[in-house]
Amino acid sequence: MKEFDLTLANPGADITREITVSDMNRPGLALAGFFIYHPAERVQLLGKTELTFFNSMHEYDQKARADILCQFPQTPCIVVARDLTIPDVLLEAANEHKVPILHGKLNTTKLAGRIQRFLDLKLAPQTQMHGVLVDVYGIGILMMGSSGIGKSETALELIKRGHRLVADDAVEIRRIEDQILVGEPPELLTNLLEIRGLGIINVMTLFGAGAIRTRKQIEFVIKLEMWQEGMEVDRLGLDDETTPILDIELPMITLPVMPGRNLAVLIEVAAMNQRLKRIGYNAARELSEKLLQAIEQDPD
Repeated sequence: MKEFDLTLANPGADITREITVSDMNRPGLALAGFFIYHPAERVQLLGKTELTFFNSMHEYDQKARADILCQFPQTPCIVVARDLTIPDVLLEAANEHKVPILHGKLNTTKLAGRIQRFLDLKLAPQTQMHGVLVDVYGIGILMMGSSGIGKSETALELIKRGHRLVADDAVEIRRIEDQILVGEPPELLTNLLEIRGLGIINVMTLFGAGAIRTRKQIEFVIKLEMWQEGMEVDRLGLDDETTPILDIELPMITLPVMPGRNLAVLIEVAAMNQRLKRIGYNAARELSEKLLQAIEQDPD
């Protein structure tokens, strides 16, 4: 109601009903009397077409259809678009069954699209992970690693270089489509960055609104690991390592952390390289193919 400026037309309704699916339904067939495959668990959206048809029916039919439409206990609410007048018959049936009727001002198509996107985001499978999410050259990069390894300091350097912070320390991740993950900060930590020795800083206050994003699609994972003697690291970049998040495999690389390494620059280059891979260019594979061709032409 707050998100889309909807008003409750029947204050006595049960507004604690839960919305469990993100799909919506325009119950034109139901108003015509066909309830066999009626998806009652969805938000029911009534526009000008549905209400014009409803108002054209005989009062007896109106009462019968309105009563059946409102009698399902799993129906979360009915939304009326375009600031249309709600028929008294429908209001009476909704009051009897405690079904909320929400009144909206937007036209039906726009309201349906916006509510659909909102519900897709809110009802998506989600998890929370320890890490830092940044937007580097348009690529959403999730930095992971043990506590104190330098994720937040690296994020601060990236912000100074013109990139944007999405979330620090805790990242709430939602799967909004089959292969799309979106990350955002917990509400309490929005715009905040923790730097050891400095404490908590507000990135938007210090660097401006252009230094933060409220949410970002996660396309790449960078794992920071402290360098140890004998540590195995992919030097050519031929190994396409991935990591699963909410059953989606994301490309991942491991960056060793050692004194003197500029992690911010390395992450910038990794983001640009990932963009090239996305359009089909892979420098490591091109080098490998050239080496194989050279070996075939001159086996000695």
